[in-house]
Amino acid sequence: MLYTHATIVTVDESRRIILDGAIRVEGNLIAAVGKTATLKAQYPNDEQCDLTGRIIIPGLISTHMHTAQTLLRGTADDLELVSWLCERIWVLQGNFTPEDGYAAARLSIAEMLMSGTTCFLESMFANRYGFDGLCRAVEESGIRGCLGKIVMDIATYASDDAWAMHPGLVEDRETSLLGTVNMWEKWNGKADDRIRVWFGARTPGGVSDNLYREMTAISRKKNIPITMHCAEVKADRDFFASVGHTPMTYCSSVGLLSPSTVLVHMVHLDDNDITLLSKSGTHVAHCPTSNAKLASGICRVPDLQKAGVNIGVGTDGAPCNNTCDLLQEMKLAAIIHKSISYDPTAVPAESVLEMATINGAKALGLQDVIGSIEVGKKADFVAIDARKINMQPWFNPVSAVVYTATGKDVDAVVVDGKMVVKGGELLTMNEQEIVLEAQRRSREVVERAGLADKMKPRWTVE
Repeated sequence: MLYTHATIVTVDESRRIILDGAIRVEGNLIAAVGKTATLKAQYPNDEQCDLTGRIIIPGLISTHMHTAQTLLRGTADDLELVSWLCERIWVLQGNFTPEDGYAAARLSIAEMLMSGTTCFLESMFANRYGFDGLCRAVEESGIRGCLGKIVMDIATYASDDAWAMHPGLVEDRETSLLGTVNMWEKWNGKADDRIRVWFGARTPGGVSDNLYREMTAISRKKNIPITMHCAEVKADRDFFASVGHTPMTYCSSVGLLSPSTVLVHMVHLDDNDITLLSKSGTHVAHCPTSNAKLASGICRVPDLQKAGVNIGVGTDGAPCNNTCDLLQEMKLAAIIHKSISYDPTAVPAESVLEMATINGAKALGLQDVIGSIEVGKKADFVAIDARKINMQPWFNPVSAVVYTATGKDVDAVVVDGKMVVKGGELLTMNEQEIVLEAQRRSREVVERAGLADKMKPRWTVE
């Protein structure tokens, strides 16, 4: 198949941009990239997909996502973190069934695919949500999923016993750690290697030192990567101080710092933390919308970049973002650091596109497979319709993608060589069926949790 007549932002080593470019896909791989005229002459008998007026970028990679939480979109808006977590999100999630988890996963994945995300890192999928259902949703949809199953053995947050998890979410070593290993043995590499199983450790304070050390030892032995929230809020920093550590000295003490680890949020770091991150090769997932909406603070992205830390970008969950649209997240990632630094050159559009593509691939250990449009890599790419009025005019395709485009401008999505979105329509799942199921199950979860009265608008409804 030849995809022709597009502007191609390759994000390859030389960062080429090809005008009137074409991509040849053979099986699930990129077989050729170049000018349309050249490739059409070389492969005159190939079927062609004309993408005139589109900008093609590598498939977007979200390095932090909670698929279960998309079913809870809009259930905890404008709350500070303690109320958000303990009175709403944990209570709702503690009333999930495996069927709810499957419906939520399908809703999340459909939204991600339709807005250009072709690969995602699930952070903490609880046992009660039904991990098999999550894997089935990835398999059926055609997306790539690095799926973190929760690891925990302490049911509070940070050092405050008042921040208790809902009983329905509490897991022990056998269910969480050993359960993840079991799921890794069952699912890792399945769906044509689109599924990878990860450890999704709870934030420090939610996991004992011994369980962290056991997990990191298994991680090294079996090559199971780890993702974990860290230093998200001031309470996290206080917890580390209470045990005589900073965030990164603690992570180092239990074996978490590694090129196979993605630490999420990383807002409350000192200079030594950044040095330790850089030396260890540990990756960071930046989630600016979540951090802003929950008033957690702003990650020191420019300082991390200067230190050579690899940074990806993620949307986090729908209750603290309200969308799975990574294109919208990219815009904020580019803008917010300019605001606080008074430097308009901080974190330019090119850096953000790298975060969402090749940097994300590196964080997931997949930089040799995805993250750029290059011969020999998997055919994962997205075509953005730049002909629309909201996209006109544009001069720099990278700027147009980062500062102007949203998920609604995504026209076509190819994952593993297969077109999964065409003309903005999802091809691998029934969108309307997913929507109706999500609507029904979200209301059922709210009712079971006894929170129906809390979901009403603040303003009078007649």
